[in-house]
Amino acid sequence: MNVVVIGGGLAAASAAAELREQGHTGDIVVVGGEPHPPYERPPLSKGLLLGSSQPQEASVHPPEWYDEHQVDLRTGTVATGLDLDRRRVRLESGELPYDRLLLATGATPRHLPMADASRAPVVHLRTLDDALALRERLTEGARIAIIGAGWIGLEVASAARQRGASVTVLESAPLPLQRVLGDEVATVFADLHREHGVDLRLGAQVVGIEDEHGEAVVHVEGSGPVVADLLLVAVGVSPTDELAARAGLAVDNGVLVDAWLRTPDPHVLAAGDVANHDHPTLGTHVRVEHWDTAIHHGRHAARVMLGSDEPYTRLPYFFTDQYDLGMEYVGHVAGGAGHDLVVRGDLAGRQASVLWLQEDRVVAGMHLNDWDAIGPLRAVVGRQVTDAVRDPAVPLADLV
Repeated sequence: MNVVVIGGGLAAASAAAELREQGHTGDIVVVGGEPHPPYERPPLSKGLLLGSSQPQEASVHPPEWYDEHQVDLRTGTVATGLDLDRRRVRLESGELPYDRLLLATGATPRHLPMADASRAPVVHLRTLDDALALRERLTEGARIAIIGAGWIGLEVASAARQRGASVTVLESAPLPLQRVLGDEVATVFADLHREHGVDLRLGAQVVGIEDEHGEAVVHVEGSGPVVADLLLVAVGVSPTDELAARAGLAVDNGVLVDAWLRTPDPHVLAAGDVANHDHPTLGTHVRVEHWDTAIHHGRHAARVMLGSDEPYTRLPYFFTDQYDLGMEYVGHVAGGAGHDLVVRGDLAGRQASVLWLQEDRVVAGMHLNDWDAIGPLRAVVGRQVTDAVRDPAVPLADLV
């Protein structure tokens, strides 16, 4: 069986590794547009920006791994089209035949047209090269403006403040991370950043961006302009699903796949940020833009290619590190509001665990600086709600 993987990221590298670990001896070709071998993205907004980790530490595999495992890694190579009938991937340099195809094309940062048109010093953070260039600008006294108080925006704000930069974050919502976490938990992150000197402006509507002598001037409705040496636009990402759409595959906020990560074409699967998959435990389609899902999607897709009939049931997981706060989250909340919240510990003091309850199910859980909590959280999420679950006096470990 000849396998082609489009996308040179973590899901792609994980799929290739699993194929070899499961004894697959056929050809594996991994096609990626970036010049680097596959790497992990979490360090890009964390340790790499802080200078506590180096680029080579982010690599999924050592450079020699690909040759040693007979994986044909083609960096700097872009897939331009798919011929599903003939089972061919079109490249600028020719075609690749496949028996099984994995789409692991990831996601692309959303742009603001006013920023792109401004000629101001505007950047996005998605790639290793983006992170290395940004790190050079996070210097003592530098003025950094960030549009968007999501995970990337807040992690960059944390790194920038720790490197001595002045930081202004502009967020249109009433609270950072409000859609994901809801008001009560989102307030913790707002307080955290303000305590560390971030000028966090909530409900801020950006109405214009200009370049003025090499500086970014951001105009905000109802207040004065923000002047910065560098402007980071961090307003989320969109799945890179154009290749699939042009080929006629079903696309809706990513490539639509079933619980086995399969498209309606039995020879084509999708994994990672681009895959919008049916999740049996959650009872809905989800598209997850996090490291853990990329790893396990890639490995699961490989096993399905080799004949596994197990659906993908692993719960979404992500983590963040900001200043002295560490957080891990498992599960999925479709919008932070409309759920019951059960808090154990001291949320304001950032030593707590939280459960989200919807109807009769625990749908998500997280902890702040409670490093023994992630195991019990994984065990509890997906279960039915009981009186003990609702009682914050019952220790989390006793629910397992």
